[in-house]
Amino acid sequence: MFQVASHPPSFNMHAHGHPANMSHPSPSVQLPRSLARPPFAEVSRDAIMAAAPELGSVPAEYIRRGLRPKANEMLAGIAGIPRSALPTSITRSHLPSLIPVAVTPTHPQPTYPTHALAVSSSKTPSGKDSLMIFPVHSLVLASHCSSLPRLPQAVQPSGNTLNLPVLPLALPSPAAFTILHQFMYHHRLDAVLKALFPLPSAFLHNLSHHTVQSTLASGTLLHQLSTYLCSSASSNLTTLTTHAAHVKELWQDMVALGLHDPELWDTIDLAWEVVLGALNLAAAQR
Repeated sequence: MFQVASHPPSFNMHAHGHPANMSHPSPSVQLPRSLARPPFAEVSRDAIMAAAPELGSVPAEYIRRGLRPKANEMLAGIAGIPRSALPTSITRSHLPSLIPVAVTPTHPQPTYPTHALAVSSSKTPSGKDSLMIFPVHSLVLASHCSSLPRLPQAVQPSGNTLNLPVLPLALPSPAAFTILHQFMYHHRLDAVLKALFPLPSAFLHNLSHHTVQSTLASGTLLHQLSTYLCSSASSNLTTLTTHAAHVKELWQDMVALGLHDPELWDTIDLAWEVVLGALNLAAAQR
């Protein structure tokens, strides 16, 4: 276990890279040497059949790979939903079962989402907590997440109005789910790392799974990335501990969802190695 000197605040999607220094140190926390992967579990065949009956006999890996070329169409469909159409501050006690969304016809027409996830924190269960709303495509979720609750039945659009059934979902970190939500569509490993903490742009450019694996196997490369991260944080343990918290929260959401993508897991392992190395470097300077 690696012990550090301050407790991190939770995810802040707007200023997660450089939190303000804490004037009063809080109790120490311990970070595990590695983030354990849960036993593999295949996604639900029933969930896939509910989302796309014609794919009921198709292996999940083929479905996931078949969705990748359609990612831009689906992301365009999500982007085509006006922000004003989604609740910005709603509690579980006032959550509707269906969210109607008026969309403007375009050509070519994007692939609009089928559902809305209403994500709350499983750490602070309260009917008064605000939820984060994520428009999603049921097949994307069903083909990636083995621990997902059963999705409500999709509802056909009415003219130019989408009718998105709402699925309440409690996760350790609603903010960290933003990263996973995007990853399930574009599968960009560089975007995952960039959302967690600063790394050299040359390393992130066209980052592949092979590069992630080869970096994990190289003590020299890991040290270089840890040195970069430590320097970007000015060797501030509070800042680096916050980065570590972001990685851990993402890991917790992956475990809760049953998201077993090997490329993503290796990327999380890399992020953890880099941030622990940066913490060790910063601690050695004290």
